[in-house]
Amino acid sequence: LELPFPESDEAAACDAVYDGAAELRPVGVGTIARLFYFSLALSAWKQQGDSRWALRVNPSSGNLHPTEAYLVAGVVPDCSKGPAVFHYAPDVHGLEHRAELDTALPEGVMLIVLTSIHWREAWKYGERAYRYCQHDAGHALAAIRLSAGLLGWSVRLLTAAPRRDLAALV
Repeated sequence: LELPFPESDEAAACDAVYDGAAELRPVGVGTIARLFYFSLALSAWKQQGDSRWALRVNPSSGNLHPTEAYLVAGVVPDCSKGPAVFHYAPDVHGLEHRAELDTALPEGVMLIVLTSIHWREAWKYGERAYRYCQHDAGHALAAIRLSAGLLGWSVRLLTAAPRRDLAALV
């Protein structure tokens, strides 16, 4: 599912993000598109000679971006008719439908599950890769928090969720 790109005039005042005064936006394909665009999307392409590489809106050690994001949501107008799991694809700014779920989330709740692909860091950084993956996940989490704040949404870090359950889910 290709997500729409936000209009350039949709920026909120920075103060509204930090003081929680941003207008509360309803969940829909447009707001989910904004959430991912302002937190994990590609922001530009650079080129030097024959080499070309993408830049993202969130920082990453070595620009290797080991962090992947999955959205677990209930009914999202123009996106899903029921609870589902999606993978965010920054290269196309889209959601890849991965699974339908039998169990619904509570009203107004979505999960964004962050995972790391360690080999993206390990080939370059060796033993430091694990630490860098954690660092990059923290950057992604902060970017998601700020992006959600633009929508008047709040973000809560779940630390007690069983890893096996999350791995099976995504």
